[in-house]
Amino acid sequence: MATKAPVTGVVVSDKMDKTVKVAIERQVRDPLYGKSQRRTSTFLAHDEKNEAKVGDRVAIAESRPLSRRKRWVVTSVVEKAKEI
Repeated sequence: MATKAPVTGVVVSDKMDKTVKVAIERQVRDPLYGKSQRRTSTFLAHDEKNEAKVGDRVAIAESRPLSRRKRWVVTSVVEKAKEI
C-alpha cells in the first residue's frame, strides 16, 4: 500500500482518549455555475500522547484501520492554538 501525502487540518474535538477529530477544508468549484465552495471533511485521528488540543493545526497521515472510524494518525502538531 502506497503511503498518502500528509494532510493538514484543524482539531475540532479532543474529548476522546488518544483520539482527535480533525476538520479538513477544501475548495470545490461548482461544475455548472463555476462558483467556489468550501467543503469540510472530518476524520478521527489517533493521537498517542494526547498532545493536540482544540484549535491546533495538525498534520495527519493515513494508516491501517485502528477502530471502526479511525484510519488516520496525527504525525505532528504544525501550529498551536492561540490562548485567550
